[in-house]
Formats: sequence, structure tokens, C-alpha cells
Amino acid sequence: MNWKDYQEKAAEFFQSLGLDAETDVTIQGARTKHDVDVLVKSHHAGFDVTWIVECKHWKSKVSKLHVLALREIVNDTGADRGILLAEEGFQSGAIEAANLTNVQVTSLAHVETSASTAINAMKLRDLFDRLTWCKTEYWEIPKDVRIKSGLRPETGGAVGYSGDWATKVGEDLISKAFRGEFPVTPDEMHQMASKGLVGQEMPSEFVTMKDLMQFLEPLIENLENRINECKAEFGEA
Repeated sequence: MNWKDYQEKAAEFFQSLGLDAETDVTIQGARTKHDVDVLVKSHHAGFDVTWIVECKHWKSKVSKLHVLALREIVNDTGADRGILLAEEGFQSGAIEAANLTNVQVTSLAHVETSASTAINAMKLRDLFDRLTWCKTEYWEIPKDVRIKSGLRPETGGAVGYSGDWATKVGEDLISKAFRGEFPVTPDEMHQMASKGLVGQEMPSEFVTMKDLMQFLEPLIENLENRINECKAEFGEA
């Protein structure tokens, strides 16, 4: 397999996960243009999530300089994260340069065999970022507008959709998933009130990450849509 085939195989892998992926893309950064091997995007109601994937189909290990270069591209373009793929591995300095940053170093063979772990971890982080956006936007909307738009019940004890409850439910589940607490057991109060306040039945436990994602994705997307509809109808106030 040559480097071009490697790029295409990487793009096909991300496409198989339901993401948009293009090869050989030129994107404009704040300071300059960048040619990237694979551009991966996931479209949501509030914003787009963008990953830049660089493919190093080499016979030697990738050095720290290439990690730093990808970090610079990610920062300049405002992408959410960078992924550096290399089948022959990485020098120790490269791994250290990627630690605790928004750049991940791995291999296509590894993510293909451990997709449920590596990719779901990135998806979970993106869900957390989306939920953080929702929480910020929700509390910037005046209470009377939230009531009018159906983002919250008229009174605290009333039954009806609650964006506040949706964020609390999401935060509870995501924090437990980040700690690897599977099966994830939701807060009992959240489970009891979920149908009336967030519009979704919540199971008593989530056995796998896939089960959790299938609950969180519509929960957060529903909240994003409601916030955007509220802003469109009542303005940015």
C-alpha cells in the first residue's frame, strides 16, 4: 500500500463511523493555507466538529517535529483536534509532545482494531464540548424567554422540557463515562424524571459506550435545536 492508498483507507475508516472525510484538502488558517491529508467533519445543530488527520506511511518512526507541526496547523485553523497516523510508530519525543494536547498519535491499524475505544473517546469529548456550549447559551437566555420558547417549564415543579435538566443529565453521564464506570448507572432522580423533563426514557444502566452514545446524541442534539430555535425566534437576548 502506497501513501495515497493509506490516505484513502484512513478516509474510508472515518466515513465508516458516519463522519464526513475528504483527502488532499487545502484549508485556510488565520495566518496561511495548509494542505492536509484527510479532513474529517461532523455536523451538528450548533456547530461543526473538525479533525485534521495527517498520514505518515513511512518505514521509520515519526519524530517530535511532525507532532509540533500538526499542533501548529490545528491551532492556526481552529480545528478541534489533530490525529497523526503512522504504522511504524513514534519516537518518544513525539509521544511526549502529543500528551495532554488536542493531537493524538496512533496508527490506522490500531484505531481499526480499537475503534470502540479510541474513536468513542474522541466522540465523547465532542459531546462534552457541545454540552458545554449548550449550557453557556442556555443560561444567557432570560428566564421569561426560556419559558416562552419551551426551554423550561413555567414553574419549578411543573412537568415539561427542561434544558437545565438535560445539561445535568448529560454532565452526569459523561463524567461517569470519562471515568470508565461501565456499566454506567444514571442518577436515580434523573432516571425517574427523564421522560417528563428531557423527553427521553432513560434505561437503568448503560452497559456499553455505544448504548450511552445512542442516548446522549439525541439528548444533546435536541437541546441544541431548541436553543437555536429560541435564538432565531427571540433574538440573541
